[in-house]
Amino acid sequence: MLRDITIGQYYPVDSSIHKLDPRVKILATLCYIISLFLVKHLVDYVYILFFLGGTILLSKVPFKYMMKGLKPLFLIIILTFSINIFMTKGEVLYQIGPLDITREGIRQAVFMATRLILLIVGTSLLTLTTSPIQLTDGIEKLLNPFRKIGVPAHELAMMMTIALRFIPTLLEETDKIMKAQMARGADFESGNILKRAKSLVPLLVPLFISAFRRADELAMAMEARCYRGGENRTRMKELSLHKRDFIAAIITFVVFIAVLVNRFI
Repeated sequence: MLRDITIGQYYPVDSSIHKLDPRVKILATLCYIISLFLVKHLVDYVYILFFLGGTILLSKVPFKYMMKGLKPLFLIIILTFSINIFMTKGEVLYQIGPLDITREGIRQAVFMATRLILLIVGTSLLTLTTSPIQLTDGIEKLLNPFRKIGVPAHELAMMMTIALRFIPTLLEETDKIMKAQMARGADFESGNILKRAKSLVPLLVPLFISAFRRADELAMAMEARCYRGGENRTRMKELSLHKRDFIAAIITFVVFIAVLVNRFI
């Protein structure tokens, strides 16, 4: 299941979304996230679904691969749905023991579950279509104006990108440790939720050791290549905006404005 997490992974393929400037993709993702939290009616999700569906189609990332990223978070989605459907007060439609299912609860549960699914899929698309180097350059360029007030733009960008890139690596390492312990008789799949959570505690020590070892190896590799961040650092490929970037920015802005107008009018 851990291998199904797509956040932080890069899907190498030649597509128009992959060719977009990383700054445009980062800002578009921010607008997308804000739009999701501004949605007031279920019908507003139609705009976002069309936008997201078109983006996935243009990115050439298989739809099945995108949906695979939802599997590890399925429990959180079900939990969010259940809490909203049973805890929202309103007109009672059904009763299951002491729990009431209300009309408003059904609406709120569908609303929140849809928001969560769209949030996971949409944000995953940023890392799936942007390589770690492009992501670092994009974040650094966007943070450059804040250098004047002492913000270490390059260091922050590098730190954020490495943290994001290491998510799938750590998940893969967790999977290996779990399989090694299962081969020695450990049981991670039986019992209730508390028992399963307790059985995961022995994973933490080897996982922390592995994470520190990888961080140390990465630092040594960067020093061996004479890496020096910050001022006077040059790049092989400088970022530049093209016509396709402006078109993508305009489309994102139109969707954002449409959601914004529906939210406040």
